[in-house]
Amino acid sequence: MRGVDAQRPLYEIKANLFKGLAHPYRIRLLEILTGADEASVSDMISQTGLEASHLSQHLAVLRRYGLVVSERRASVVYYRLAFPQVAELLRVARQLLTEVLNSAQTQLTAVEALPALTAAPSVSAE
Repeated sequence: MRGVDAQRPLYEIKANLFKGLAHPYRIRLLEILTGADEASVSDMISQTGLEASHLSQHLAVLRRYGLVVSERRASVVYYRLAFPQVAELLRVARQLLTEVLNSAQTQLTAVEALPALTAAPSVSAE
């Protein structure tokens, strides 16, 4: 996140960071990079099935938000996570998602255990 305005409230700065994460393919790219020290563009194309132009756009967003860094070696560009905390954030997000889904399942089970509702007798208008 280049050019962060230190005068803005922290919650706005955080929300802006989360904008960089706000696409399923960007999350997937970060997961790929979490599982490896680095990955080339061709590695990520083969793992995601994205076209090179779409991959490039998503990587540009991740770079702009400071989540990944790139390095060119000869004709190959490699990407890696900018900070190990990015991997930790993904791990925590997965844990949170698991808790939310488990809670929803628990609530669903409780609702399903309730006695069936009976229909109220219909009232005829005379």
